[in-house]
Amino acid sequence: MVSSRSVDKAATVLMWLAGIVILGILVIFLGYILYKGLPVLTFKFITGMPSDIYAGGGVGPQLFNSFYILVLSMLFSIPVAIGAGIYLAEYAGNDRLTDMIRLSTESLATVPSIVLGLFGMIIFVNMLGVGFSIIGGSLTLMLLNLPVLVRVTEESVRTVPAYYREASLALGATKWQTIWRVILPNALPGIITGITLTAGRALGETAILIFTAGTTVSRNLPDFDILAAGETLAVHMWYVMAVGLVPDRIEIANGIGALLIITILIFNLMFTLPSKYIQRKLAGSDH
Repeated sequence: MVSSRSVDKAATVLMWLAGIVILGILVIFLGYILYKGLPVLTFKFITGMPSDIYAGGGVGPQLFNSFYILVLSMLFSIPVAIGAGIYLAEYAGNDRLTDMIRLSTESLATVPSIVLGLFGMIIFVNMLGVGFSIIGGSLTLMLLNLPVLVRVTEESVRTVPAYYREASLALGATKWQTIWRVILPNALPGIITGITLTAGRALGETAILIFTAGTTVSRNLPDFDILAAGETLAVHMWYVMAVGLVPDRIEIANGIGALLIITILIFNLMFTLPSKYIQRKLAGSDH
């Protein structure tokens, strides 16, 4: 008869193997892309203007647009998502309105990005007349960000221990003071994690931005005009491989892939490290 200790050891080995396989796939995937793309990443490529016909063009405007659209979309998304998450966790009761809000959020999370892109094109590009622009892409990208941010905020707020609320209210604080000064600071690490994951996904989005931000860029760098064309790095990669005429399109695609990976890794570190620091500080203050 097999002992429970043997079963435990076998399960531990299987879990380690599963983790090593996942890590190996990730290393191979990232290593291959960086191997092909890093030689392309010169200063001229990263900051230069793109070329439609001749080899040697850069991706400077696309890199700027990627961050510009990302920042605008997060500025639109974060206040709404945090407000909705706090409402669902702290104020909403078990009624039809709450059920409808949660169902709407979950339904929005399941909508394919290309459908959101078509919706953004109909509403923002055509009906509101903003054309293929940075603001149109940002507003549509907000629809992609909201479901995840709302869910993460709600769950992060709910994980704050109940005695934190009770202690704050017992000291005479109002409901809003308790949320602002006690609950949100303790829920912040989880919210930051959700923002990081959402931003990484939005940075590599293509389908939405093809239909709303377009596949062209302004010739001015940087161009902060929200009505300017807003092709991003991911969209430019798709464009040069699908319909591009430049002879070095393979090198451009490899360079964009490596640049996107490096950018997302740096972006994640910029948010993950402060989140870990906040978690350690809060954990230390509990003792």
